[in-house]
Amino acid sequence: MGNHKSALLVYVIIGLAVIGVVTQLFTNTASFLTSIFTMLGFGIAIFAVMYFVFFKKRTPSNETKKYKQAVKQSKVKYSSQQNKPKSPSKRSQPFSLKKKSNKRPSHLRVIDGNKSKRKNRASF
Repeated sequence: MGNHKSALLVYVIIGLAVIGVVTQLFTNTASFLTSIFTMLGFGIAIFAVMYFVFFKKRTPSNETKKYKQAVKQSKVKYSSQQNKPKSPSKRSQPFSLKKKSNKRPSHLRVIDGNKSKRKNRASF
């Protein structure tokens, strides 16, 4: 029963707000439009400030940077393979391989574990 009364109160307030907006629109249109545009301007300004202060300065995570770098490397690798046309009529020297002089270091590394601390289960 209490829920029904609160819903009725909300509908009455919304109805009065609609009536007030419509009467303001027809009786004093210039002031109504000015106030609407002023509210929209303030809203957009507040949103822009919050966006540029809080959301824009988020730097992408280290994993995201690594993923983007890997995608770029694979695009370079596979696009160079697809762009080479295969022509069976022309045969160049099959053993002339060009060495890549500007090789990037591998992003993988060896991690030394604690192998000496492990128990030898076979000796039990």
